[in-house]
Amino acid sequence: MDGTVNFYRPWEHYKKGFGNKYGEYWLGLEHIYQLTHKKKYELKVDLQDFAGVSVYARYSSFSIDSEADGYKLHISGFTNGGAGDSLATHNGQKFSTFDKDQDSYAGGNCAKSYLGAFWYGQCHHANPNGIYLWGKDGTHYAIGNVWYHWKAYDYGLKYITMKIRPVSVA
Repeated sequence: MDGTVNFYRPWEHYKKGFGNKYGEYWLGLEHIYQLTHKKKYELKVDLQDFAGVSVYARYSSFSIDSEADGYKLHISGFTNGGAGDSLATHNGQKFSTFDKDQDSYAGGNCAKSYLGAFWYGQCHHANPNGIYLWGKDGTHYAIGNVWYHWKAYDYGLKYITMKIRPVSVA
């Protein structure tokens, strides 16, 4: 939201959670797993650029596997609110940090290369836990909090929020 919390953190921080729930915050992979394995959840990703333009991506189904399975991401049912689907290539990937490389990229550790932590595959189209870059940055390629299908790899967004909620069964 504003760059005050450093998201380049080790595995244990992402597992347990960190930050302030009223500002920059990561709920914790174990908490997300405990929530999403009991009932069906949806995910909405809200994004805003520094011009004040807001878009979103919604997924009607969201869950992650247990730590034993690498907190693997499962999403489906994409609805485009202008952001494009930058999570599609992350679906089915395990969560990776600089100290726990679980990505599928044989050429190195995506978390180290792109200064973040996420469900990286052959690296990323979305890097919401990347470095806060304050908008367009022509010198740092893909290390920022970027959403490729909206602003490409050289624009750090003002904010990216990922929100989950239970899907009501009618």
